[in-house]
This record gives sequence, C-alpha cells and structure tokens, in this order.
Amino acid sequence: MWVLTPAAFAGKLLSVFSLPLSSLWRSLVLLFCWLRATFWVPGTKKTKKQLVPREPDKTKEEEEDPPLPTTPTSVNYHFTRQCNYKCGFCFHTAKTSFVLPLEEAKRGLLLLKEAGMEKINFSGGEPFIHDRGEYLGKLVKFCKAELQLPSVSIVSNGSLIREKWFQNYGEYLDILAISCDSFDEQVNVLIGRGQGKKNHVENLQKLRTWCRNYRVAFKINSVINRFNVEEDMTEQIKALNPVRWKVFQCLLIEGENSGEDALREAERFVISDEEFERFLERHKEVSCLVPESNQKMKDSYLILDEYMRFLNCRNGRKDPSKSILDVGVEEAIKFSGFDEKMFLKRGGKYVWSKADLKLDW
Repeated sequence: MWVLTPAAFAGKLLSVFSLPLSSLWRSLVLLFCWLRATFWVPGTKKTKKQLVPREPDKTKEEEEDPPLPTTPTSVNYHFTRQCNYKCGFCFHTAKTSFVLPLEEAKRGLLLLKEAGMEKINFSGGEPFIHDRGEYLGKLVKFCKAELQLPSVSIVSNGSLIREKWFQNYGEYLDILAISCDSFDEQVNVLIGRGQGKKNHVENLQKLRTWCRNYRVAFKINSVINRFNVEEDMTEQIKALNPVRWKVFQCLLIEGENSGEDALREAERFVISDEEFERFLERHKEVSCLVPESNQKMKDSYLILDEYMRFLNCRNGRKDPSKSILDVGVEEAIKFSGFDEKMFLKRGGKYVWSKADLKLDW
C-alpha cells in the first residue's frame, strides 16, 4: 500500500486542480480526509483514558467500615452519690444529692434493656439511703418483673438494710453484694466503715442469714488497701460462703479520691501491684475469689451516674457522656471508654441469675 501511495496522491492532486474554482474547496476537504485515512497508523488513535482498576486498600476499607455498636450487657447504675459511710478510698463520692425521678429512671432502664442489657447492678453512694430503700426496691421490682432481666443485683455497705425490705422485694433480687474490707472492726473504723456503736462485721453475718432465708445470692466485695493488705480473711470468707468474693485493688480516680477537686484523698490507701499479688496468693484456697487489679478494673465497667451518663475512666478520671435519656444508649455509649475484651477477660459475664445458680438455700 505504501508503494502506491505517492502515485495515488499525485493523481488525486492533479484531479483537484483540474476542477472549477467553485468545486476546489470541496475537493480539498475530501482530499484531506483521504490523506488522514491513508496515513493514520493503526494503534495511534486517541481514545478516552481507560481507568485501570486499583487493588483495594484493605486498611482503608477496614477503617471505613462502621464499628459495631457496643452492647450494654452489664450496667452499673450509681443512681445516688449520697452515703452514710466515709470510706477514705471511695471512688464515687457525694458530689451531688441529685436522684432522677422514678419514672425517668425506669425510662432509662427500658432504653438499656432494648439495647441489649442483661444485668443491672444498683450502687451508689449507698443505694439504700434514698427513701429508705423504697426507691431502690421499686427499681429492682421493675427490672425483674417488667423488664424481665436475667440478673438484678445491688452493692451496698449493708448498714441500712432491714428485713422488711427483703420481705417486699427479695424475690426480685438475684444478688446482694455487701462491702466488707476487714473482719477486724478497728480496721473498718480506720478505713471509714465505722458508724457509731454498729458493728460492721456483726451486721454482715445478719445479712448473710437474710439472704439465705429470702433466697438471694450473697456476695462480698473487698477493697484491698494499706490497712488490710496483710490480713488473712480465708477462714471468715469460707464460713460466710458467698457465691463470689470480689477482691479489688485500691484505685485512684482523679476528681473523686485524688486531685484538687476530690472529696477524698486516697493516696495513703494505695498498695503496689506486688502487695496485691501477695494478698491473692495468701487467699488462693478460697475458691470463690475473683481478683480485680487496677488494670482490669479501670475500663471494664459500664458505669452510669445519677444523670444516666456513661462515665469514661480511660484518662484516670470520670468523663461523662451525654445522658442516655437525651441522646439514646447507642450514641451515649460511644463515649463510655468501655473495654469489652477486658470485661470478658476479668470474668465480667458469669452465672448471674439466682435461677441458674442452683444454690442450696
């Protein structure tokens, strides 16, 4: 084809100039089109830019996937900060006297149930101090009878509980945890658990009996600190036979028991990790012992304050979210700082319904 092209081109050119002037421009246009078609090299045609598919950036894709919402499986509701004791290491102090109206508290508990809550723990302050325990009793009954939660529990110092409360509300309560840091009454007084002539240890024995009589699982919470770290509680704990003995390492929380704005100064109660481990070693024969070091405790609890705000303890203080009553559970829980893996690692989910505990009452 390329050999014939010059001759063909000459013939075309001569034929153009032999035409009248009126047809000259038209013929030149046709000639140009012929030249373009003849000399255009295959493969040099300009085409639209083709997009080459890129390998997906797996890291970016993972970052863009929305995280699954946290399920509030187990929630600790500190509905009051008021207390009749003055424990020196307390990490939820009486900064306000506010308590939600009963119906608002019930509305918040319903929101939590709808978000997946299985266990509610009522705490304070001292939860029995408000309305002589009636407010608490109504919440306990609501959660068990109406919300039908698998587990309803209370943490109390035990000093204000009366047998009549068990008669009215005991059937709706799964677990009662009583705080007891020592079986030496003088140590309890040093810690701040003393109250006049009342004996904290004797009261503990009475509460144990009531729990057995009214079919409530009995639990003991102890905070290990400078004043009880050398104590051996093995014999007394075995005799009381709680379903769980929760042993906490004394924890500092800025703004609560540490720092300028704190109502307590807990620095003198703090023990080292090594001292805490020695205490655990001393009590290794107690089968119901559940230890919680500072590391396990700090971010593994979902804590609601008196306004139903989640409290984030990740920075060593309690930073509140917005209230679940205002923004809902899913939005508020994003700011809780909750470490679900640590919650499971520390044994946060256990057999917590008295119907499943199969206790020998």
